[in-house]
Amino acid sequence: MTTKSRTQKITFCALFAALTAILSQLAIPIGTVPINLAMLAVFIAGGVLGPVYGTISMVVYVALGAVGVPVFAMFTGGVAILVGPTGGYIAGYIAAAWLTGLLISKGSGKAWQSAAAMVAGLALCYLLGTAWFMVSTGTPLAAALLACVAPFLPGDAIKIAAATLVVRVLKKQLAW
Repeated sequence: MTTKSRTQKITFCALFAALTAILSQLAIPIGTVPINLAMLAVFIAGGVLGPVYGTISMVVYVALGAVGVPVFAMFTGGVAILVGPTGGYIAGYIAAAWLTGLLISKGSGKAWQSAAAMVAGLALCYLLGTAWFMVSTGTPLAAALLACVAPFLPGDAIKIAAATLVVRVLKKQLAW
């Protein structure tokens, strides 16, 4: 990888961390876990930047929030958010960007493969987030799924459709 290419990817890591922070604020508070657009940025970061730089962009986002920068939903930040009920979902952004990026990079570039990679990334985020939600709140599995997964599925399907289109366009424009 050339120095120019590495510099571009690092710049895009910062841009996707910022995009995630912005999209996290577009939120609807429906309970403990708000609906927001952060996963859209996670999908695009993993899809465009790949598993390494997509993951780095989410690590930057989570690190900013961990030190108190109000980048999480509803302009929150700090370690208390990460160890609270929604912390597993936020940590799940890192894993979701990695898995989405990995699967897309291994695919042939077909839209259905990108969408399937995003579904896998989302499932991993849900797994980590819901497990932590259950641990931190003492909520049983069925109740946690009803509160933390079911309300988000329609919106996440729309995010995956939109991200699939955006990734296709950006990958063509940003041929590293």
